[in-house]
Amino acid sequence: MIPNPWISWLKAASLPALISLLVTPFVLYKLYPPETKDTPDAPAVAAKTLETMGPVSKNEWTMVATMLLAVSLWVFGDAIGIPSVVAAMIGLSILLLLGVLDWDDCLSEKSAWNTLAWFAVLVGMAGQLTNLGVITWMSGCVAKNLQSLSLSWPAAFGVLQASYFFIHYLFAGQVGHVGALYSAFLAMHLAAGVPGTLAALALAYNTNLFGALTHYSSGQSAVYYGAGYMDLPDVFKLGFVMALLNAIIWGVTGTFWWKFLGLY
Repeated sequence: MIPNPWISWLKAASLPALISLLVTPFVLYKLYPPETKDTPDAPAVAAKTLETMGPVSKNEWTMVATMLLAVSLWVFGDAIGIPSVVAAMIGLSILLLLGVLDWDDCLSEKSAWNTLAWFAVLVGMAGQLTNLGVITWMSGCVAKNLQSLSLSWPAAFGVLQASYFFIHYLFAGQVGHVGALYSAFLAMHLAAGVPGTLAALALAYNTNLFGALTHYSSGQSAVYYGAGYMDLPDVFKLGFVMALLNAIIWGVTGTFWWKFLGLY
């Protein structure tokens, strides 16, 4: 069990994520420069749009306050005994009770209901695989194979993380990947001697990083590709290049940063 998951996530991800945030836009700009680089009219257009929108409404202020409350409960939920699911339900309930949203708004979010249904099924299946011993058996087999190659746990960690990352080419979306493989790969890491907290956090970080691997890797990737500004071969090429870049950033920076934090 990771104590205070949100804070642990933030601390471990802060340095490599900051470097990725600074480096990846620059590299993308060089590899795939935009056709329009100068937009002198942008400030005037933005000001006109804001004027058309008018002042911030009561519902918008309510939304901001509710979001801050929900995020605060998510961050400090462990300390005050409020699970993250309860924090989310509190936020949704406030928005419904105050009229910011109505139930039709909730029903119209088909992608959210789709995610909820499939995630429940996949998590349930993963739980049954664990209960029936399939995950334990599979992780044991993988661990024996890694041991037969005389791999140390850092080498096994690299092999398993790379496998978990690039197998995402076979998945449409991140939810299915997490539900099907996260627990299995975590068990393999533990069987290979990888420190538990390091394994759990690294798998979680990779789950976010492989969202840009292809045009079907995640919901946001599909939206970007659907805008029509990029050809499909470019999506795959840039996705692979960015994957390697992030692997280097997180692998090199993370090695020293996570050692400093005592994760291994």
